[in-house]
Amino acid sequence: GPTRKMPLTASAMDFFQLFVPDNVLKNMVVQTNMYAKKYQERFGSDDAWIDVTLTEMKAFLGYMISTSIHHCESVLSIWSSGFYSNRSIALIMTQSRFEKILKYFHIVAFRSSQTTHGLYKIQPFLDSLQNGFDSAFRPSQTQVLHEPLIDEDPIFIATCTERELRKRKKRKFSLWVRQCSSTGFICQIYVHLKEGSGADGLDALKNKPQLHSMVAKSLCQNASGKNYIIFTGPSITSLNLFEEFEKQEIYCCGLLSARKSDCTGLPPTMLNNPETPQARGQYRIKMKGNMSLICWYNKGHFRFLTNAYSPVQQGVIIKRKSGEIPCPLAVEAFAAHLSYICKYDDKYSKYFISHKPNKTWQQVFWFAISIAINNAYILYKMSEAYPVSRYSRAQFGERLVRELLGLEDTSPSH
Repeated sequence: GPTRKMPLTASAMDFFQLFVPDNVLKNMVVQTNMYAKKYQERFGSDDAWIDVTLTEMKAFLGYMISTSIHHCESVLSIWSSGFYSNRSIALIMTQSRFEKILKYFHIVAFRSSQTTHGLYKIQPFLDSLQNGFDSAFRPSQTQVLHEPLIDEDPIFIATCTERELRKRKKRKFSLWVRQCSSTGFICQIYVHLKEGSGADGLDALKNKPQLHSMVAKSLCQNASGKNYIIFTGPSITSLNLFEEFEKQEIYCCGLLSARKSDCTGLPPTMLNNPETPQARGQYRIKMKGNMSLICWYNKGHFRFLTNAYSPVQQGVIIKRKSGEIPCPLAVEAFAAHLSYICKYDDKYSKYFISHKPNKTWQQVFWFAISIAINNAYILYKMSEAYPVSRYSRAQFGERLVRELLGLEDTSPSH
């Protein structure tokens, strides 16, 4: 849970600033102004530009975050006369001023000579965000490594052509997270760029499990020695990775797939389906030290690799139609934690910022901001401030937008 006690009167902004404090926003102001100056020295002066202030930067973020609540196709719809116009917040800043800030917005204005990393324009922000996640929250023992569902705007998907949809979905990076499976709090973010050279590229990542294990190691670099139990999907699950994690006192439970997983070192007899038909709930086990390979049957063969649960401990999967199906405890635990993450995705993925910039670093930035707001809401729900105001996720987002824009609204919202 949270590591610090927030007051009863804590606002949405207070929770958001646990991860994005004023010193980070002030750095955005400085870097944006530096980039605007550099841009104008190179391409000619811009008489309409005035250096951005901290108040304007907060308002700029507020406008962008508002698209996560109202799902408008373009942030500029706020100033239009159409369905997504919003007169109450449009008056804070003119559209032309917003577009100027958007044009020059930067987190790192200059590339240093030592920089080779593709995310250098956003890395300081990601590092600061990670520090905020680490210091504000203590995760439960059970965590999940996965790619979070990032919802596209449902109205856009319903109306666009297949070609537009394919174009829209092409991202030049993949986003992976380590997530607390008891609360949904995202403890760590890992971004993998498609532009990575050679074997590190995203295309190779899709095909090579060893690169997925690199992602897993990056996500768990702060988890060693804490006896965490990490749940993984087929692309990450491998005997070599789990044995390496066990040396660091990180324990694992993962679903295996002969097609997607690295099956090196696993007995082939357990990877092939038996010829004799099996009853639902039947399973076979192979053990090596603390590691267990479980082959469980339920309308198909499911294989699990684990060193976190004893294979002889019994569990049960409850199905609405067929009732209880017996299984090892590892299978029950895996199903329960993965279903929790699916519920989290269903609840929170619709609140990702709708603005879709062309630049990869900006796409990553807005995804990271969206995750920070979702984490802030999770902390709010666990705080003493929640019983006082009881905001829904949408109401929390609206309050945050109004506070960033400097609109004082003290009316109770239930």
